[in-house]
Amino acid sequence: MKIVACSDTHTQQDSLVVPDGDVFVFAGDHTGNGEPWETKRFNEWLGTLPHPHKIVIAGNHDRNLEQYPHIKWITNATYLLDSSIVIDGVKFYGSPWTPEFCEWAFMKDLGEPMRMVWKEIPDNTDVLITHGPPHMVFDLCPDGSRAGCDELKERISNLNLKAHIFGHIHMRGYMDGVTNEVTWAPGTGFYNVSVLDHQYRMKYPITKIQI
Repeated sequence: MKIVACSDTHTQQDSLVVPDGDVFVFAGDHTGNGEPWETKRFNEWLGTLPHPHKIVIAGNHDRNLEQYPHIKWITNATYLLDSSIVIDGVKFYGSPWTPEFCEWAFMKDLGEPMRMVWKEIPDNTDVLITHGPPHMVFDLCPDGSRAGCDELKERISNLNLKAHIFGHIHMRGYMDGVTNEVTWAPGTGFYNVSVLDHQYRMKYPITKIQI
Protein backbone atom coordinates (compact mmCIF):
# COMPACT_ATOMS: atom_id res chain seq x y z
CA MET A 1 0.00 0.00 0.00
CA LYS A 2 1.31 3.43 -0.98
CA ILE A 3 0.36 6.23 1.42
CA VAL A 4 0.96 9.90 0.64
CA ALA A 5 0.74 12.10 3.72
CA CYS A 6 0.96 15.73 4.77
CA SER A 7 -0.18 18.12 7.48
CA ASP A 8 -0.13 21.77 8.54
CA THR A 9 -0.99 23.43 5.25
CA HIS A 10 -2.74 26.30 7.06
CA THR A 11 -4.83 27.22 3.95
CA GLN A 12 -1.88 26.82 1.55
CA GLN A 13 -2.98 23.46 0.13
CA ASP A 14 -3.27 24.80 -3.41
CA SER A 15 0.53 25.11 -3.53
CA LEU A 16 1.08 21.39 -2.98
CA VAL A 17 2.15 18.88 -5.57
CA VAL A 18 0.35 15.71 -4.51
CA PRO A 19 1.82 12.40 -5.72
CA ASP A 20 -0.32 9.44 -6.71
CA GLY A 21 -1.01 6.82 -4.08
CA ASP A 22 -3.54 4.39 -2.70
CA VAL A 23 -4.35 6.45 0.41
CA PHE A 24 -4.02 10.19 0.98
CA VAL A 25 -3.61 11.11 4.66
CA PHE A 26 -3.90 14.62 6.13
CA ALA A 27 -2.74 14.88 9.75
CA GLY A 28 -4.37 18.13 10.83
CA ASP A 29 -4.20 21.95 10.68
CA HIS A 30 -5.73 22.72 7.31
CA THR A 31 -6.97 26.10 8.61
CA GLY A 32 -5.25 29.22 9.89
CA ASN A 33 -7.72 29.93 12.67
CA GLY A 34 -10.65 27.59 12.24
CA GLU A 35 -12.73 29.78 9.95
CA PRO A 36 -15.57 27.96 8.12
CA TRP A 37 -14.50 29.34 4.74
CA GLU A 38 -11.05 27.81 5.25
CA THR A 39 -12.54 24.36 5.72
CA LYS A 40 -14.87 24.85 2.77
CA ARG A 41 -11.92 25.59 0.49
CA PHE A 42 -9.95 22.68 1.90
CA ASN A 43 -12.85 20.27 1.38
CA GLU A 44 -13.23 21.45 -2.21
CA TRP A 45 -9.51 20.86 -2.75
CA LEU A 46 -9.84 17.34 -1.33
CA GLY A 47 -12.49 16.71 -3.96
CA THR A 48 -9.94 17.34 -6.72
CA LEU A 49 -7.56 14.64 -5.48
CA PRO A 50 -7.77 11.34 -7.40
CA HIS A 51 -6.73 9.00 -4.61
CA PRO A 52 -9.10 6.03 -4.05
CA HIS A 53 -9.06 6.66 -0.30
CA LYS A 54 -8.59 9.91 1.60
CA ILE A 55 -8.33 10.31 5.38
CA VAL A 56 -8.38 13.58 7.33
CA ILE A 57 -8.00 14.44 11.00
CA ALA A 58 -8.19 17.86 12.66
CA GLY A 59 -5.43 19.84 14.34
CA ASN A 60 -5.20 22.48 17.03
CA HIS A 61 -5.87 25.35 14.58
CA ASP A 62 -9.07 23.74 13.29
CA ARG A 63 -11.32 25.28 15.93
CA ASN A 64 -14.52 25.05 13.91
CA LEU A 65 -14.35 21.25 13.80
CA GLU A 66 -14.30 21.12 17.60
CA GLN A 67 -16.78 23.95 18.23
CA TYR A 68 -19.41 22.65 15.80
CA PRO A 69 -19.01 18.86 15.73
CA HIS A 70 -22.57 18.36 14.48
CA ILE A 71 -21.65 19.91 11.11
CA LYS A 72 -20.26 17.52 8.50
CA TRP A 73 -17.34 19.75 7.46
CA ILE A 74 -15.38 17.15 5.50
CA THR A 75 -17.38 15.42 2.78
CA ASN A 76 -14.65 14.58 0.26
CA ALA A 77 -12.63 12.34 2.60
CA THR A 78 -13.10 10.10 5.61
CA TYR A 79 -12.88 12.27 8.73
CA LEU A 80 -11.50 10.38 11.72
CA LEU A 81 -12.15 11.70 15.23
CA ASP A 82 -10.95 9.09 17.71
CA SER A 83 -12.12 6.50 15.22
CA SER A 84 -10.81 4.04 12.68
CA ILE A 85 -11.23 2.73 9.16
CA VAL A 86 -9.95 -0.46 7.53
CA ILE A 87 -8.64 -0.17 3.97
CA ASP A 88 -7.50 -3.32 2.17
CA GLY A 89 -6.93 -5.02 5.50
CA VAL A 90 -4.93 -2.13 6.99
CA LYS A 91 -6.46 -0.48 10.06
CA PHE A 92 -6.04 3.32 10.32
CA TYR A 93 -6.89 5.18 13.53
CA GLY A 94 -7.01 8.97 13.73
CA SER A 95 -7.08 11.41 16.64
CA PRO A 96 -6.49 15.20 16.78
CA TRP A 97 -5.61 15.71 20.45
CA THR A 98 -2.41 17.39 21.64
CA PRO A 99 -1.18 18.49 25.09
CA GLU A 100 -2.59 21.79 26.35
CA PHE A 101 -0.85 25.05 25.50
CA CYS A 102 -2.45 28.46 24.88
CA GLU A 103 -6.14 28.15 24.00
CA TRP A 104 -6.26 26.19 20.79
CA ALA A 105 -8.57 23.35 19.74
CA PHE A 106 -8.50 19.64 20.58
CA MET A 107 -6.22 19.97 23.60
CA LYS A 108 -6.11 18.21 26.95
CA ASP A 109 -3.86 18.34 30.00
CA LEU A 110 -0.94 15.97 30.24
CA GLY A 111 -1.30 13.01 32.53
CA GLU A 112 -4.57 11.16 32.96
CA PRO A 113 -6.64 13.26 30.47
CA MET A 114 -4.24 12.45 27.61
CA ARG A 115 -3.79 8.89 28.82
CA MET A 116 -7.55 8.34 28.53
CA VAL A 117 -7.52 9.67 24.96
CA TRP A 118 -4.80 7.27 23.85
CA LYS A 119 -6.36 4.36 25.69
CA GLU A 120 -9.03 4.38 22.95
CA ILE A 121 -6.50 3.46 20.23
CA PRO A 122 -7.36 -0.15 19.28
CA ASP A 123 -4.64 -2.71 19.97
CA ASN A 124 -4.82 -3.94 16.36
CA THR A 125 -4.15 -0.54 14.77
CA ASP A 126 -1.68 -0.66 11.87
CA VAL A 127 -1.35 3.03 11.02
CA LEU A 128 -1.83 5.68 13.69
CA ILE A 129 -2.59 9.25 12.62
CA THR A 130 -2.35 11.96 15.26
CA HIS A 131 -1.84 15.66 14.95
CA GLY A 132 0.96 15.82 17.50
CA PRO A 133 4.09 13.73 18.01
CA PRO A 134 5.14 11.51 20.87
CA HIS A 135 7.75 12.90 23.24
CA MET A 136 11.26 13.27 21.73
CA VAL A 137 10.21 12.35 18.18
CA PHE A 138 10.32 15.42 15.90
CA ASP A 139 8.80 17.51 18.67
CA LEU A 140 11.46 20.21 19.14
CA CYS A 141 10.02 23.74 19.08
CA PRO A 142 11.97 26.83 17.95
CA ASP A 143 12.30 27.98 21.57
CA GLY A 144 13.99 24.71 22.52
CA SER A 145 11.01 23.20 24.33
CA ARG A 146 9.52 19.79 23.55
CA ALA A 147 5.86 19.56 22.52
CA GLY A 148 5.57 15.78 22.25
CA CYS A 149 3.24 13.77 24.44
CA ASP A 150 4.66 11.30 26.98
CA GLU A 151 1.33 9.51 27.28
CA LEU A 152 1.22 8.98 23.51
CA LYS A 153 4.74 7.54 23.63
CA GLU A 154 3.66 5.20 26.41
CA ARG A 155 0.65 3.94 24.44
CA ILE A 156 2.61 3.44 21.22
CA SER A 157 5.18 1.38 23.10
CA ASN A 158 2.42 -1.16 23.75
CA LEU A 159 1.20 -1.29 20.15
CA ASN A 160 2.61 -2.97 17.05
CA LEU A 161 2.21 -0.15 14.53
CA LYS A 162 3.49 -0.21 10.99
CA ALA A 163 3.53 3.61 10.91
CA HIS A 164 2.76 6.65 13.02
CA ILE A 165 1.90 9.75 10.95
CA PHE A 166 1.76 13.20 12.58
CA GLY A 167 2.63 16.89 12.19
CA HIS A 168 1.99 19.88 14.48
CA ILE A 169 5.68 20.80 14.80
CA HIS A 170 6.66 22.30 11.47
CA MET A 171 9.48 20.04 10.39
CA ARG A 172 9.67 16.92 8.27
CA GLY A 173 11.45 13.67 8.94
CA TYR A 174 11.51 9.93 9.53
CA MET A 175 12.67 7.85 12.48
CA ASP A 176 12.54 4.17 13.26
CA GLY A 177 13.76 1.88 16.00
CA VAL A 178 16.56 0.38 13.95
CA THR A 179 18.43 3.46 12.74
CA ASN A 180 17.32 6.27 15.01
CA GLU A 181 17.16 4.74 18.48
CA VAL A 182 13.38 4.71 18.97
CA THR A 183 14.02 1.67 21.10
CA TRP A 184 10.60 1.76 22.75
CA ALA A 185 8.84 1.05 19.42
CA PRO A 186 11.35 -0.86 17.28
CA GLY A 187 8.96 -1.94 14.53
CA THR A 188 7.28 1.43 13.97
CA GLY A 189 8.17 4.06 11.39
CA PHE A 190 7.58 7.61 12.66
CA TYR A 191 6.75 10.27 10.08
CA ASN A 192 6.44 14.01 10.69
CA VAL A 193 4.64 15.06 7.52
CA SER A 194 4.40 18.85 7.96
CA VAL A 195 4.85 20.81 4.75
CA LEU A 196 5.45 24.30 6.24
CA ASP A 197 8.47 25.54 8.16
CA HIS A 198 8.33 27.40 11.47
CA GLN A 199 7.71 30.67 9.61
CA TYR A 200 4.63 29.14 7.90
CA ARG A 201 6.40 29.06 4.53
CA MET A 202 5.79 26.14 2.18
CA LYS A 203 9.03 24.16 2.36
CA TYR A 204 8.65 20.38 2.44
CA PRO A 205 7.22 17.92 -0.09
CA ILE A 206 4.47 15.46 0.69
CA THR A 207 5.75 12.30 2.39
CA LYS A 208 5.52 8.94 0.62
CA ILE A 209 5.09 5.87 2.83
CA GLN A 210 5.09 2.26 1.65
CA ILE A 211 3.63 -0.36 3.99
